[in-house]
Amino acid sequence: MEPMLEEFRRVAQSVAYQEPRLAVISNVTGEPATAQELCSALYWVRHVRHAVRFADGVRRLEEQRVGRFLELGPDGSLTAMAQGCLEGAGRVLVPAVRKGRPEVSSLLSAAAGVYTHGGHVDWAALFAGTGARRVDLPTYAFQRRTFWPTRASVSAGDMTGLGLTAPEHPLLGAAVELAGAEGFLFTGRLALPMYPWLRDHVVAGSVLFPGTGFLELAVRAGDQVGCDRVEELTIAAPLVLPEQGGVRFQVVVGGPDESGGRTLEVYSRPDGGTDGEPWVLHATGLLAAEGGVSSPAPFDFGVWPPRGAVPLPVDGVYEGFAEAGFAYGPVFAGLRALWRRGDEVFAEVGLPEEHEGLAGAFGVHPALLDAALHAVLVSEFDGKPGSLRLPFAWGGVSLWASGARALRVRVAQAGPEAVSLELADASGGAVATVESLVLREPSGELTGGARGGHHDGLFQVDWVKAPLSGTSPVDCADLEAVTADGWDGQIPGHVVLRVDRPGDDVADAVRAVTVRVLRLVQEWLAEERFEGSRLVVVTEGAVAVGQGVPDPVLAAVWGLVRAARAENPSRFVLVDMDVDGGAESWELVARALTSGEPELAVRDGAVHLPRLARLASGSVLDVPADGSAAWRLDILEKGTLEGLGITVCPERTESLA
Repeated sequence: MEPMLEEFRRVAQSVAYQEPRLAVISNVTGEPATAQELCSALYWVRHVRHAVRFADGVRRLEEQRVGRFLELGPDGSLTAMAQGCLEGAGRVLVPAVRKGRPEVSSLLSAAAGVYTHGGHVDWAALFAGTGARRVDLPTYAFQRRTFWPTRASVSAGDMTGLGLTAPEHPLLGAAVELAGAEGFLFTGRLALPMYPWLRDHVVAGSVLFPGTGFLELAVRAGDQVGCDRVEELTIAAPLVLPEQGGVRFQVVVGGPDESGGRTLEVYSRPDGGTDGEPWVLHATGLLAAEGGVSSPAPFDFGVWPPRGAVPLPVDGVYEGFAEAGFAYGPVFAGLRALWRRGDEVFAEVGLPEEHEGLAGAFGVHPALLDAALHAVLVSEFDGKPGSLRLPFAWGGVSLWASGARALRVRVAQAGPEAVSLELADASGGAVATVESLVLREPSGELTGGARGGHHDGLFQVDWVKAPLSGTSPVDCADLEAVTADGWDGQIPGHVVLRVDRPGDDVADAVRAVTVRVLRLVQEWLAEERFEGSRLVVVTEGAVAVGQGVPDPVLAAVWGLVRAARAENPSRFVLVDMDVDGGAESWELVARALTSGEPELAVRDGAVHLPRLARLASGSVLDVPADGSAAWRLDILEKGTLEGLGITVCPERTESLA
């Protein structure tokens, strides 16, 4: 503002001033302004140049018991800001005009909003000359009081009388400090009539409590115990909400360790569960204290959309999600715009207007944060939803500001299977950072979470086809070439090591091949010039995709490299080819390497990825239908787990000789 102050001063001095007829709270001081101040050109120069004391002014109005706030301006941004400044409840905040909406209907809605909360509106002036006439009200008087009970009117009452405290969070009902353990217990109940917006999160036909909701609970629990960072949070099992009744849940926070960190666990049990019925563990995590670290500013959200970012289409996104089994309703369908710049993805997300008022009670509204994750899913498939996934593991989550109604989002790669998120509000201010987020495909047995039973199903590794449309091959070179004396070029991002079986004798072959691969892996990690590149270890037949038996010699290579990758997650890729696979198979692998997946397998002209899945019910051994029959687990065919079976043994029921 400095360059224009002198010119502005001359203009301000040329204006005629009159004493105001309304009281004015000054944005310069945050206090009531005098007529002498407002009639001075110097005051308006200060108003341009000095800090805006908007929050102080709103709070001063609150102190003077102002209950109705009407924004006169081109949009509703000040209404949202004022709501964030108010500490009490029961006040109405209404914008007169909303951007992109018809002005007449917006203004009338604002007038009606003020009127229904006790304000005076001259309706006769509105209807003058229209022929409108007064009619009698139907049987009862309109007293400006809501007829139906609201969430606040069905609260649990005074928690202190029960020895509990109110955690002041929409999802939590009560909190209690655990004696002797320095831990905390939070309790609550989830039911669709209580939280109707949860109906908008439907996965595979079931209403699923969002993974972002578990994160919100963890953040609030951390605030209660002085931990401002969610170091880890892993979703162990989905929480399905029933159509009838509800589920009770507990958030258990352990005592502090030597560094001040605390464990966290989230459990649930359906209404009406008996004392002997087990609680289902849904999430585990670790809370940490950062010691008042200020919010980061690694990315400038003030320039929006970012320079050089290419827009991606978002039309039809949620229709595509629905076809894949993810039916997001209006509250969760918040993706507004999407851009890509290199490996970065940017997005705008928001809540529907009628739900913006809910946001102030949350750190980040679960539906708003869930919409930010939709940007991750859409961007991976050039704007078209592909294999949809849900939050599985959060890492390094910090909340810098609460109550956002809309978000600007930046997504970046944080590892082979993880992304990082930076969230800012509509003005570019930091809201939250997520250092690492891993998403996984949901299990098909989602309804088990609603029943509250054990998740005792067996699991196996399934190989699913990878989407490769629109991807280009990566640059690769053989390890022998880049380690040869004549190599003087730049090391590519992927270097290939082909491993063949050295002989027929299994024991000798395993010993020989693992010794060789171990030496090469150690050399790969020791050489500084290989940093930033991934070693692609290629085998043939080392894993079983579908039917078939893996080669135990080359399977040992996979085990060895997996151990090395556990200590160096971004340095290795395992690829298993078709036996006698040709150049076409290798081209598929070169394209698939762009996905960042740590393990790939090529079978019949397609790339497959390993995913953990429940064992199909048909794979479970069936006990004889006759409950009285004696049976035993037997080995029908030696060599594989598939050779196990149930055999009837009636002799077991006979008397001992």
